[in-house]
Amino acid sequence: MDMTASAHVLVFRPLIRLLREQGHEVEITARDYAQTLQLLELHGLEATVVGRHGGRSRLGKARSLFSRLSALRSWAKPRDFDLALAHGSHELTLSARRLGVPSATTHDYEFANLQHQLGLRAATKVVFPESIPEERLAHFGVRPPKLLRYPGLKEEYYLADFEPDPGVLDGLGVDRSVVLVVLRPPPDVSLYHRHSNPLFPQTLGYLGAHETVEAVVLPRTEAQREYVRGLALPSVIVPDRAVDAQSLIALADVVVSAGGTMNREAAALGVPVYTTYGGQLGGVDEELIREGRLKPLTDPRALDLRKREEDSSDRVRRDPALLLDLLLTALGDKA
Repeated sequence: MDMTASAHVLVFRPLIRLLREQGHEVEITARDYAQTLQLLELHGLEATVVGRHGGRSRLGKARSLFSRLSALRSWAKPRDFDLALAHGSHELTLSARRLGVPSATTHDYEFANLQHQLGLRAATKVVFPESIPEERLAHFGVRPPKLLRYPGLKEEYYLADFEPDPGVLDGLGVDRSVVLVVLRPPPDVSLYHRHSNPLFPQTLGYLGAHETVEAVVLPRTEAQREYVRGLALPSVIVPDRAVDAQSLIALADVVVSAGGTMNREAAALGVPVYTTYGGQLGGVDEELIREGRLKPLTDPRALDLRKREEDSSDRVRRDPALLLDLLLTALGDKA
């Protein structure tokens, strides 16, 4: 398994447990990016670190890609793997194809075009949520039987066994008497989110000066962490490192995020959530908006800032074994 972003740790945590319970050997590689390595440590998962993010520029990303492909192949070749699994790591599916190892990858955003042109084409099996129309994936060479689909959100699977830890609030010094808002900045080094969106800074400034709110900001990078801290907003808390974000979301009154995973975690946990995402909305978010489980935010003054009632959440839980079974179908294509 290859983990190249923070969310991948969360997706694969229950799948790794299931595989090891079944007696399978699992090895993990990871890219040094955002909170990926910290989350692996937090969840007690050991990994071999291979490469880092290439930064904002296309040239930097290309250099990082070729360097990491070479390193992954060199690491994997003597290990004689039976299967390679990823959540959007195109380096893994490309490396696996070169080595003759079947691979399966899952993703839940269809407009990461360059990433998908590389990673989805190279994969043996591709697993997407049912909310993404098949025709949006066809130009990546992804059609049944290569394409497999699952109902609901991936977050409803990996959070199935999750119960929040109230201690995360004490660790951050959160005042439980005020409205707790959790914020996630935009993925400003992602190729599909290249244009600056002023809405998130406006929302941060609005909440940071609000007297009846405490806003916990979960940065993606150290640069974001230092930027938010430098604003010295009185109602903003910035953790020093990766925290139990899922507990924080579950205990929040409101979540505001410019990225997909945290929005969908909030929806899966039944927490009111707003999106400030500036890119093209994918099928998953489109469906959540239709269902009223995700609200687009155009003005921070439109936020409904009030305390949630205890046990008011409407959680959805799904069996992660279904996701694992879909991914393992790639083994049937092994020569």
